[in-house]
Amino acid sequence: MKTMLKKLFLNLVCILLGVPLLLVLFFKFVNPPIWGWKIARTLSPPNGYPEQTYHQWVSISNISPNMPKAVVASEDQKFPSHSGVDFQALFSVISQSGSSGPSRGASTITQQTAKNVFLFPSQTYVRKAYELYIAMLLELIWGKERIMEVYLNVIEFGPGIYGVEAASQQFFGIQSKELTAIQAAQLAVVLPNPYRMQPTPMSDYVNKRTHWVVNQMNNLGPLTL
Repeated sequence: MKTMLKKLFLNLVCILLGVPLLLVLFFKFVNPPIWGWKIARTLSPPNGYPEQTYHQWVSISNISPNMPKAVVASEDQKFPSHSGVDFQALFSVISQSGSSGPSRGASTITQQTAKNVFLFPSQTYVRKAYELYIAMLLELIWGKERIMEVYLNVIEFGPGIYGVEAASQQFFGIQSKELTAIQAAQLAVVLPNPYRMQPTPMSDYVNKRTHWVVNQMNNLGPLTL
């Protein structure tokens, strides 16, 4: 009986760790046709979610260099150098968490990519552990450029507006390769809550935050992924 239980446990561990590994390997070369965050939105749409969604995949070579720099400046300035997880920020969040799990994020761009593509919205330690595991796989297998490419193509910039190409067209009427530094910053600013903020017309907060991000972009200098 113990041998059987041990075998079942080992099989379960192999499945839990192996399936994400296989998916990460597959999506290194194939653009995800659907992803966890969009599935969750479709199955349980939040208030304001439209009947029609917008998305158009575009390679990172066809995205303005201003856009990766804007999200790094706004979301994760350690992105070029970290291994997928900002452990200092993570430990800070854990130390302030209650019994139901962490109440806030501190996620890197790599973790956000892992969450958006492979997982579903949840604030539990189990989901967070999976996120960390997948984030490290992404760093190891995908590399920074592929992580950034997928992130910019699946992140939600507004209700039902997925990816930078759809966002550029919906908010500015241009292709993502044409984004100026200010426009890229406007898009990056709304990512923490695209249901309460929008790139245009800008509220006072978005306007101030946009200028802060542009200043940070200038301070960062050239971005190498």
